[in-house]
Amino acid sequence: MGEDEPGELVDGLLQEEEVANSPHEVIVSALLYVLLTWARQGGRRVLASEAKYALSKRRGRKPDISVFLTRDHKLPRHGAIQHPPDVMIEVISPDPRDRRRDRIEKLQEYAAFGVRWYWLIDPEARSLEILKLGEDGHYVHALDTAEGTIDVPGCEGLTLDLDALWHELDEEIETEVPTGGG
Repeated sequence: MGEDEPGELVDGLLQEEEVANSPHEVIVSALLYVLLTWARQGGRRVLASEAKYALSKRRGRKPDISVFLTRDHKLPRHGAIQHPPDVMIEVISPDPRDRRRDRIEKLQEYAAFGVRWYWLIDPEARSLEILKLGEDGHYVHALDTAEGTIDVPGCEGLTLDLDALWHELDEEIETEVPTGGG
């Protein structure tokens, strides 16, 4: 996969990227702020959505956010990152194809790549799922929640205020006006 190629590599074919909507971008931006602040205090690394990962010879993905809990590995100057981050985060888009990709395809691919923690944030359902890679190579649910301030499993010292995140979403995104007949 070329460095400037848009999209993700799936079974050796370049697949079109999802088109992020405004709620998706508000969530990603808010999370990046919190994660970058936390990461700088502890020698961690946070990368945004253009970071490319070579999951295998025929698969490459670009998560919304990725987190390395240490800086043990240097990043390549060019090309895809060959080693897994500790955390990959996907903000789920409303399109059914994108939902399937995040919940099924990427779940299996990230587990095979060795990503220890996989977060799924659903702006529509206002939920956060944190999955932990088990000894058997499959993810198990470590946390499923929709509200409150949480201590994030696997990320020492990181707290996430979901109520504030959803409030920010409400402040930034217009309310949908129901269409209807009469």
